[in-house]
Amino acid sequence: MQYGCIAKKLGHSFSAEIHERIGGYDYRLCEVPEDGLDLFMRSRDFLGINVTIPYKKDVIPYLYEMNDVARRIGSVNTVVNRGGRLYGYNTDYFGMISLCEHAGISLDGKKVLVLGTGGTSVTAQVVAKDLGAREVIVVSRHSGSGAVDYGEAKNLHGDAEIIINTTPVGMYPDNYAAPAIDISAFPRLEGVLDAVFNPLRTNLVLEAKSRGIKAEGGLWMLVAQAVYASEIFRDVSIPKSEIGRIFGEILNMKENIVLTGMPASGKTSAGRFAAQKLGREFVDTDDEIVRRTGKEITEIFAESGEKGFRDIETEVIFDVCRRSGIVISTGGGAILRDKNISAMRQNCKVFFLDRDPDRLTPTSDRPTASSKEDILKRYSERHERYLSTADEVIKPLDGAEKNADLIIERFTK
Repeated sequence: MQYGCIAKKLGHSFSAEIHERIGGYDYRLCEVPEDGLDLFMRSRDFLGINVTIPYKKDVIPYLYEMNDVARRIGSVNTVVNRGGRLYGYNTDYFGMISLCEHAGISLDGKKVLVLGTGGTSVTAQVVAKDLGAREVIVVSRHSGSGAVDYGEAKNLHGDAEIIINTTPVGMYPDNYAAPAIDISAFPRLEGVLDAVFNPLRTNLVLEAKSRGIKAEGGLWMLVAQAVYASEIFRDVSIPKSEIGRIFGEILNMKENIVLTGMPASGKTSAGRFAAQKLGREFVDTDDEIVRRTGKEITEIFAESGEKGFRDIETEVIFDVCRRSGIVISTGGGAILRDKNISAMRQNCKVFFLDRDPDRLTPTSDRPTASSKEDILKRYSERHERYLSTADEVIKPLDGAEKNADLIIERFTK
């Protein structure tokens, strides 16, 4: 292959799409088992590769030379083949610096907690020191070897101002996990960075944002390091403005559209049109519940009550929101549970279709909206919740296709 990325697992990777946008060259994802790394590196059948978990240190013995940054960090994520000799670089270093700048988070003079002890952790430690951090504390599940555990971090370093997560906790497919750190225990915390890029916003990032703390996931870092790697691969100079352009395109491609609103507000019909126009898959969570259970929603309510139905609904929302680049229409009560909203926030932009309640038609297949009186009551109860959980509010027009166009316009702006 010409260029590519090697790792033990790459089901979560966005790298091929990013490099396609950088230069349109052949770039492949190559899962290499641990017992296959030696053969792969010795064969040198590539021009350039990116290296990720768990091989950032393991490739070093195969290198002819490392640049200064990679040597200082002791970790390599970019390898170039020049005439049969392998040269190692660490572009994660520059990616993380770019992420700090993008997020507006300064490390100068700050006490920084770095979660994790792997290759990306060492990169974050070096970046923090180079950017003027006054103190850098490494946090791990177990103390020792220069790291404190999570309990010690809370009890001894509650004055930390910046947290950088370099662990894979919260990475796809385990989206809803989070590092074992309670950020409420750090009253001076002013910035959170998470190297995880899939999902787009981890639970750690969402928790920080909910508290008014600056926070950013790892997608910008991933794109930035890829741009720097591409410069090394091809010995070219790429305008740094390309980072922002490619970041925007990847974010738009990977982010889901989620439609919320009352029953009969037009979510399903508008969602189908939007998906068709964008070339995306469409998922209606109510239809998915029926498909999985083999029962109509009225049957589920009758047999298990509303709580039983909501539990199934939450499972479906968790599953579909873990995916990327689809259009999702939710049931009228999907916004009632905080954990449903958290699941949506990870990978989705949420649109509330706020149709006038006088124009909502009762429907017998929705137990909480089977009469006009029920609809008006549910609308009154839920309206503020719809508004507070939405990224965009759409006042529906006459015609599902027009509403789809409104959604797409707001989504792509």
